[in-house]
Amino acid sequence: MKEQILRKLFLGFIQIHILYHAKKEPIYGTWMIKELAEHGYKVSPGMLYPLLNRMEKEKLLVKTEKNVDGKIIKFYQSTELGEEVLKAAVEKAAALFHEVKEEGEQLDPI
Repeated sequence: MKEQILRKLFLGFIQIHILYHAKKEPIYGTWMIKELAEHGYKVSPGMLYPLLNRMEKEKLLVKTEKNVDGKIIKFYQSTELGEEVLKAAVEKAAALFHEVKEEGEQLDPI
C-alpha cells in the first residue's frame, strides 16, 4: 500500500521532471527513463509512454517523429501551456518546501 501511495505522489514529480527537460530540449522515452532512474524513480516504458501520450493530449507536450538510423523516434517538447504549468508547479513546490523547512520539520528519507 505504501508503494502505491508513493507512486501516485511521485507521478506529479515525474511530470514536473518531464516538463523541465522538455522545456530545455526535445526528449525521448528511453532517455527520460534513464534520467528519471538517476533520480531514483523506477519508471517502465509501460508507465512512461502512456504518461507522455496523456501529457500530449493535455497540450503540455508536442510530439514530433524523426527517423534515426532507420528507426522512428518520438521526441517530445514542452508547449507554452506546459511551460506555464511547470512554472506554477515549481512555485507551489518551492512554497511547500520553504514552509516545511521553515517549520523545522526533519523528514526521514524513504
